[in-house]
Amino acid sequence: MKRIFDLTLLLISFPLVLLIVTIFSFIIFIFQGRPVFFKQDRLGKNHLRFKIIKFSSMTRDRGMDGELLPDKDRITKLGDFIRKTSVDELPSLWNVLLGQMSFVGPRPLRERYLKRYSAEQDRRHEVKPGVTGWAQINGRNAVTWDKRFELDVWYVDNQSFFWILKFCSQQFLLFYYEKI
Repeated sequence: MKRIFDLTLLLISFPLVLLIVTIFSFIIFIFQGRPVFFKQDRLGKNHLRFKIIKFSSMTRDRGMDGELLPDKDRITKLGDFIRKTSVDELPSLWNVLLGQMSFVGPRPLRERYLKRYSAEQDRRHEVKPGVTGWAQINGRNAVTWDKRFELDVWYVDNQSFFWILKFCSQQFLLFYYEKI
């Protein structure tokens, strides 16, 4: 049922998403250059590795030692904007289409963090990761990592088709009212 919901929502949103992705691809190419998209290995359901696709929000600048500069020194003003507005997440809808992610679920993290999870926190990998999730609507970056994991596990235990409909309605209303 959740997969049907994801595909239906993708189909409905496709024209608008395609327009926004095209516009921002062009803007990023003009103002930041290449690469326009950022790809990185993440862990999904049952610890399956996949490449998440997002808009690039940082330069590839390196220091004298040849190593990438710290993130705070490489993020651009445009990158900061697309992160704050979550536009950088739109290309990951491709991952939803491929069935690697869902619209709603725990945000996928890098494999290197896996060894830091408790057994309870690792339960977040019992479901597909999401473009957005319960932790995002409950504070996004303002909540601690422990709280995020707690919210992710709560989602694993309480998800249902009707809950997801309610959640998506809340997300839409929050987004809509923030813009007016």
